[in-house]
Amino acid sequence: MRETTAGRAGAGVVPERLETQDLETQDTDGIAHSLARDGAVVLTGGEPSPRALTVAAALALGERLRRLFPQRMRTSSDGSPVHLHADSFDVVVDVAGVPVRRRHPDEDYALVQLTRRPSSGGESFVADAYRFVDALRTEDPELWEFLTQADVDFYGAWAGLRGLPSTPRAGRHVEYTRTGRRIVRRTDGAVPLHRDPDAEHIEAMLRRFGQAVRELEGTLPRFALEKGDILLVDNYRCWHGRDAHEGERTTRILTVLTADAR
Repeated sequence: MRETTAGRAGAGVVPERLETQDLETQDTDGIAHSLARDGAVVLTGGEPSPRALTVAAALALGERLRRLFPQRMRTSSDGSPVHLHADSFDVVVDVAGVPVRRRHPDEDYALVQLTRRPSSGGESFVADAYRFVDALRTEDPELWEFLTQADVDFYGAWAGLRGLPSTPRAGRHVEYTRTGRRIVRRTDGAVPLHRDPDAEHIEAMLRRFGQAVRELEGTLPRFALEKGDILLVDNYRCWHGRDAHEGERTTRILTVLTADAR
């Protein structure tokens, strides 16, 4: 189910919850339909295990699933908010002399499995970035033009991180894949390209974009994940985050590439 108010404030998504006591007998057409309609779905009733996360990816994405990246755990204690973002990164490691990707900048789906609930707080929120950007075209044309036409270095703010390639990752926040699928990126790592003559303007627009996204967060509906629930999001279309919490909260995260990825 989606919220449907007008403008940027109408970008909020409350993903449909689909009961999946036994993922291997789940109606995969229902998952695919909800995901295509809303850009996100919550799969409920499963065990909080790595296997369940992998099976969920296979069943939801089917024959389109092309590549899975290593699962990762995230634990936070009395955690601060995690602001709206789209999962993507570019990490390459050396395994026995062979370069191996552990993350990919064009990951097109992300699965987040809750394995430990906090004592309070930590509600999730999801935004339909397509609706957000489409509203900008009339509500803030200058920001819309920046997001659709200006190149930035998406990981430049993290240039010193081990495993991150030294070559700048240049691109626009809004782009399209070879199959016509739209990508709307959201990362805190974006900076102007080296010696870009418009660097000052780009820095100002990045701040403006960040402020607009933070303002959007306050308008989004919240929903709680239960232990074992899996939030599956179209990483090209939706941004997601969570509120601050008390106590420990743990999630297991899996990102993937499908045949429709860039």
